[in-house]
Amino acid sequence: MAGVSDQSQNGGWRGRFSAFALAFALFGVLWFFIAAAGTKLGLWDWKVGFGQLTMGWGPKIVQTALGVSVLAVIVSLVAAPRKRPFMLALAALLVSGLSLGRLYATGENAKRLPPLHDIQTDWTNPIQPSEALIAARAASGGYNKIEDAPVIEDGAKGRWPGMEGRLVSEVQEEAEFDPETQKKEVSAPYPKIETLVYPAVTVDMAYEAALATVKAKGWTIVTASPESGHIEATEATFWFDFKDDILIRVLPEGDHGSRIDVRSVSRVGLSDLGANAKRVSNLLDDIDQLLR
Repeated sequence: MAGVSDQSQNGGWRGRFSAFALAFALFGVLWFFIAAAGTKLGLWDWKVGFGQLTMGWGPKIVQTALGVSVLAVIVSLVAAPRKRPFMLALAALLVSGLSLGRLYATGENAKRLPPLHDIQTDWTNPIQPSEALIAARAASGGYNKIEDAPVIEDGAKGRWPGMEGRLVSEVQEEAEFDPETQKKEVSAPYPKIETLVYPAVTVDMAYEAALATVKAKGWTIVTASPESGHIEATEATFWFDFKDDILIRVLPEGDHGSRIDVRSVSRVGLSDLGANAKRVSNLLDDIDQLLR
C-alpha cells in the first residue's frame, strides 16, 4: 500500500515523463558546454564544435526540449495528483524557454550587426600584415584574407541581403556611432573608431604605450618592430579558440607628435558579432589612458 501511495503521490508515469522533460531541457543547456569543451580539449575542431554541434544541432535540441516540456505541462494537468508532475514540467518549460530565448536574442543581435570581420581606424591607408602574420594565419587554417579594400562576401546574401559586394570600409563607417549627427540615446552597432593623434607625444613613447597595453592584455605577440612602428598580436577565444589578429601601426605626426592606428581581423567566419570593433575601441581607450 505504501508503494502504491508513493507512486500516486509522485504522479506515476506523468511524474516520470515530467522528470524526463526536465532532464532533456537541462541536457539542452549542457549540449552547448559539451560542444565548446570538446573544441577546447581538441576532441574536434571549431567547424564541428561551433558549426555543427552549436549552430546546427543546438537549436534543434532546445526546440525539441521546449516541445517536450509543453507536452509535459499538459499531461501533468490531466488528473490528480498534479503538484509534483506540474512543478517538474514547469521547471522544464522554464529552462528550455530561457534557452530558446537566449538563442533567439543571439540570432537577432547577429542580424543587427553588419557581416564584418575586418575593422580598422584608417581605411585610406590600410595597415599591412607582415609575412610572419600571414604565415601564422595560414598555418592555423585561417581563410579570411587581409586586403586593402575588402568587400563583403556573397555568403552574406542569405542573412544580410543587399550587403554582398559592398566595401567593408563603407559598411563600418555606417555602423559606427557618430556623435555629431546622433544623440547619445541612439543605439549604433559599433562605437566610433578613430586614429589616436598626439601632437606632443613622440613616436617612441606612443609605441611603448601600445606595446605595454598589448602585453597587459596577454595577447600572443607575433611581431614587434620599434623601427617600423608595427606590432602584431593574436587573441584567441577561450572555448572555441577562434583567433583574431591585431595590427598596430605607430607613425610620426608633425614635428614632435605621433599617430596610432589599429586593425583587427578574424581568421575565420563571415561576421564577428562586433568582437573586432569592440576590441579596437577598448585597445585605443587603454592606450589613450597611458598617454594622457
